[in-house]
Amino acid sequence: MLRRWQSVTLWKRVLIGLALGAILGLSAHYLGGDAAINFITNWVYPFGEGFVRLIKMLILPLIFTTLVVGVIAMGDPKRLGSLGFKTIALYLFTTFFAVFLGLISGRIFKPGVGVDFSEVDPSIRADLAKTATQETPTISESLLAIIPENPVAAMAGNDLIPVIFFAIIIGIGIISVGEKGKPLVSFFESAERVVMKITLFVMELAPFGVFALISWVMADVGLGIISAMGKLALALYLACFVHIVVIYGGVLVRMILKLPLLRFFYGVVDAQGVAFSTSSSSATLPVTISCAKDNLGVDASIAGSVLPLGATINMDGTAIYLGIIALFAAQALGIDLSLMDYVMVAITVTLTSIGTASVPSASLFLAFAVLGVFGVSLEQYTLIVAFIFPFDRLLDMMRTVTNVTGDIAVACTVAKWENQLDEDVFRAEPVH
Repeated sequence: MLRRWQSVTLWKRVLIGLALGAILGLSAHYLGGDAAINFITNWVYPFGEGFVRLIKMLILPLIFTTLVVGVIAMGDPKRLGSLGFKTIALYLFTTFFAVFLGLISGRIFKPGVGVDFSEVDPSIRADLAKTATQETPTISESLLAIIPENPVAAMAGNDLIPVIFFAIIIGIGIISVGEKGKPLVSFFESAERVVMKITLFVMELAPFGVFALISWVMADVGLGIISAMGKLALALYLACFVHIVVIYGGVLVRMILKLPLLRFFYGVVDAQGVAFSTSSSSATLPVTISCAKDNLGVDASIAGSVLPLGATINMDGTAIYLGIIALFAAQALGIDLSLMDYVMVAITVTLTSIGTASVPSASLFLAFAVLGVFGVSLEQYTLIVAFIFPFDRLLDMMRTVTNVTGDIAVACTVAKWENQLDEDVFRAEPVH
């Protein structure tokens, strides 16, 4: 029985977990009453939280070891500069389209028209007010924060960008000293293999973790939460779907790579399934790297350097979301936006999305920087966020799917440019 279960492709097992979890959660919400909901919260959800914690446990060692090994594999610091420029340029290119797609979607669906803020829970509003009062760092502060004063403290605090910077510096230092750095080369290569093997063990638990997480979400909010904000959800999901198919699929895969579109999407579906359930690009990173290398033929050096960077700065789903939220807020509050407002919103969304932490619902709390462009007060922002927050998890799921798909599409494109993409693997027919 166990062998039969393991013979099924991971993404299919994840989908089975999603479906069964949704059925259980909805049954508890609509048929079981408070007792059933409490049972899922107290006895089922902890398994999902445990799965997420296992993945989070691996994030830092995975990012650090894969980045160091990825830099070492390049063999030449000059190539690292070229690779970094191409990667960041591609991420900015896709983010540009994501921002305007979000604004267009908000204009078409008008998700904020007719919204009644009287339904907001005052207790939620009070909690969010504390979060909203945190100051947004300036651009110079954000740039300086890249350089860690204490790398160990950055690791302990899960501050990923400084860790990425430190890992790149370590990798450059190792290849710069040549022969004398070989003991460290062997150490980090061994460490990376060990972490990846542990990651594969953890990912075998993904269907069960997904089952627990989805059952808890559905038991807590039910289907009513979807209908309450249906236009907002539809605007986001459709915009993300268009971005994935047109920009990632049509532009990057078909026009630039000239590779089969369906094969790409089949190759990334495992990562999309985990991204949808965990709502975290960082938590999905292990399976993202696995999909890029094993399913699509991306060289380990590219996957180990481009994908951890993408999990931190490539937030196209967030860019789409923040654009829609800006329109939602303006419509709900009756604010008419000028052309300059749209331009400033687009610029602010781009900068804000790049700095968004790759953890669930992080982008929702950074929306104040965007809404402040057209005069939304702290109190108004708190009302808006409190209204959305109860079901933001369902929106965050699609945002993360978009981010992770973009990470892999960019990795494939950079690998192709660097002659590090095995097209035979990319084009190969799936085993299952």
